[in-house]
Amino acid sequence: MCRSIKTLRPPFTEQVSEEDIRAAALQYVRKISGFRAPAQHNAEAFDQAVQAITAASAALLASLQVRGAR
Repeated sequence: MCRSIKTLRPPFTEQVSEEDIRAAALQYVRKISGFRAPAQHNAEAFDQAVQAITAASAALLASLQVRGAR
């Protein structure tokens, strides 16, 4: 699932921007919703999901401890 979402933790990616995290969240929401761009009546729910997944992903990446990392 979502093969185009890249791994965002070291050592796979050294620096991750907020935009990288948001792009991955957007791809995920597009995949699970089945919409590339939602209809107007679904736009708010779609955007809220992207924001929530972006925040959860950022929190996850910030709390991971990678063995052997500097």
